[in-house]
Order: sequence, then C-alpha cells, then structure tokens
Amino acid sequence: MTSKHKSRTDAILARGTYRELTRIERILTTETTGGLILVGATILALLLANSPAADAYFSLRDMHVGFSTSWLDLDLSLAHWAADGLLAIFFFLVGLELKMELTKGDLRDPRRAFVPVAAAAGGVALPALLYSAINAANPETLGGWAIPAATDIAFAVAVLAIVGSKLPAALRTFLLTLAIVDDLIAITIIAVFYSSDLKLHYLAFALIPLALYWLVANKAEALFKKHYSAAWFVLLPLGLIVWALFYNSGIHATIAGVALAFMIPVNPLSKYGERYSLAETFEHRFRPLSSGIAVPIFAFFSAGVAVGGLSGLAEAWTSSVALGITVGLVAGKMLGIVGTTFLVTRIRGANLDPDIKWIDLTGVAALAGIGFTVSLLVAELSFDVANPAHDWAKVGVLTASVLAAIVGAAILTPRNARYAKIAEREKVDVNHDGIPDVFADDTSRTK
Repeated sequence: MTSKHKSRTDAILARGTYRELTRIERILTTETTGGLILVGATILALLLANSPAADAYFSLRDMHVGFSTSWLDLDLSLAHWAADGLLAIFFFLVGLELKMELTKGDLRDPRRAFVPVAAAAGGVALPALLYSAINAANPETLGGWAIPAATDIAFAVAVLAIVGSKLPAALRTFLLTLAIVDDLIAITIIAVFYSSDLKLHYLAFALIPLALYWLVANKAEALFKKHYSAAWFVLLPLGLIVWALFYNSGIHATIAGVALAFMIPVNPLSKYGERYSLAETFEHRFRPLSSGIAVPIFAFFSAGVAVGGLSGLAEAWTSSVALGITVGLVAGKMLGIVGTTFLVTRIRGANLDPDIKWIDLTGVAALAGIGFTVSLLVAELSFDVANPAHDWAKVGVLTASVLAAIVGAAILTPRNARYAKIAEREKVDVNHDGIPDVFADDTSRTK
C-alpha cells in the first residue's frame, strides 16, 4: 500500500463505504428538492406579508384551531401548529438520521465522528458568543443568543447542489453530519433553555405510550414494512399522544419527534425486507413529507415579516439583534467550524483526505451559516410576537442565510473544476464479484 493511499484511509475526512455514500446521495437528492420548495414558500410569505393581502395573511397565521380542557391544552394558532406540530416531523427525521449515523453509519467509529461533532460544537459556540457580545449592553435581547446556532440542511444542500455538484463525497458527508449534530445541539438548547413551567407528571405519563411505541415498532417491524398504512393507523396515534403530553409538559413539543425516532430499530429485525431497517424505510417514506410539506408550511407562517419598507428594513438591519444573528451565522459559523476542525486535526495528529483543501472546507463551513428553519423557531421562542425584536430576529435570520449562501457560493464555484477532477477519481469500481469497492483501483487514485 502506498503512503498516499494509506493517508487516505487514515484521514478523518476520508471516503466512506459504498453503502454510506449511496445513502448520503439519496438524502442529498431529496433535501435539494425540499430546499427549492422551502425557498418558494419563504418568498411567498414575504410577498404576502408586505402586500395589500397582509391582513389576510396575518389573520390566517393567527387563526386558532383545536381545543382546551382542564388537563390538556391544544388550542393553538395555525403558526403554532406549524412550529410545534409539523416541525416534529422534521425533528423525527433528524432523530432517525442521527441514530443511523451513530449506530450503523461510518460515524459509528468514534474517530470518524469526533471531528464533525467537535466542528458542530464550535459552529454553535462561536456564533452564540458573538451574538452575546454584540447584545451585551441590552439584556432584553440577550435571550436570542441561540438563534444563530443551527444549520438548515435543506437550504444548505440546495445551494451545494447548485454550486458544488462535484464536491468530494467526504465533504458532502461532513456537511450533512455537521448539520444533523448542530440541530441536535439546538434541540438540547431548546429543551434546557427555552422550556418553562415544567410539569413533570406529563412527561411521566408520556413514557407509557413511548414504551408502547418502542414495543410495537420493534416487535411488528415486518408489518410496517409490508403495509404502508400500518404506521398511520398504529404508530401515528401513539406518536400523537406522546407529542401532546410533551407539549403540555412545558418541553418544546418538537423534541417528541426525536424521542420517537430513537424508538425505531436501525437494524433489520425480521426476514421481510431484510436489506433495509425500519428506520431506513421510514426515512424514505417520510422525508418527502417533511421536506416537501411540513417545513415549507412552517416557513410560510414563520418567514412572513412586514418589514415596513426601506426605512423599516434599515431599522431591522441596524438593530443589535439582526446584527448579532448576521455576524454569528455568516462569520461565526465559518470561523467556528474551520477553527475547531483545524485545532482538532492538529492536536490529534489526524489529516484531511489529500483531495480536500482547507479552502474547500471553508466553503462548506460558509454554507453551514444558512440557519433558516431552526433559527426561525428559536427566534419565535426568544421574543414575544409583540416585541420589535421578534421581527428584527427574523429579518436577521433571512439576511444572514442569504449572505451565507452567497459567501459559500463565491468560495465553492471557482473550485468546481477541481471537484470534477476529484469526482473522476472517486468513481466506484466494481470488482469481479460484482461488489462495489471505492478502493478497488488503488493505482488510478495514487497516480
């Protein structure tokens, strides 16, 4: 084995297994389409909120649907249903992907997982610190410190597909893993810092349907693979009960989606459809529902901000809230991710794949500053709708996401020719047994 080939296999950001690469490609394809739908929903919301139809739009957003009793409160506005209800589907998919990455993906290896996890932590910590520094003189706005924490997978991948279609597989995997991990960090932040008036007895009651959900999912795996509707009639009612109890407990209801995802088996437990686990089956079935319907509807109700013309836009842009979010997402994400990766690879004596340059990683880190979905959610949790900071925060998130996309595109577009050459060397070879092997032709990659 040549020294160069050895450095490829030892590198933390190296090519993954064929199974992992094909799975990542499927996710990227779906998320790209979802990202484009998300862009359309966002633009439509902004147009309606700043048009003669604004009153009708805001009336629809604030219309209440549901019921309330002495024990269970589910009387919510449509915007609230979208943020707490539909986004639970999004976080269910995040939970499934995270569990599969940690249990059967290439990142089950702690050595491989360490760098993207550390980079995600750095990409959360530095934006929060920058936001806090900019808002230090105003205690009323400090509560939004977590807004620039998360990366929007759908948006980031959509931009990546446009400007970096030949990006090395290791970097594409890195971006996806990074986004998943910092979404998990954001979920933890929401659970710890944005939960109030905790009612632990609701959580205790939630353990009962959650345990039943686990039992049914694990014991009747073949049923849910064979019959598409079985999950809707058996698991969905249990999931709704868990969600309702989480919501009334004071913990943000989207966390119920993650809890339910971790109950799904990631290894095949029956002979029926043994090639794929129930987690992979559900991911395939429900990702279009999340990226094509749930998240765009949330964006439609959340992104509609009446900016008040150029003067209102200028006021929002110059506020410490929007400035902190913009600096955090655009500069903080990039510096936090690249800086942490640099330190970790130096301290641990690990190397990047020889095909990956630091400028490539910087471009991907810039795209991680597209923090749309979860950032908008945290903005709604941070400031009351009557507080001007509520709209300033949303303007900051939208502005920062656009700027991050522009910066990432500016870095990655000139590199696309290099990515095309790398892609030629990354073509999967097939040996005489018909088994794909990304390292089958060593000589073609070491020349």
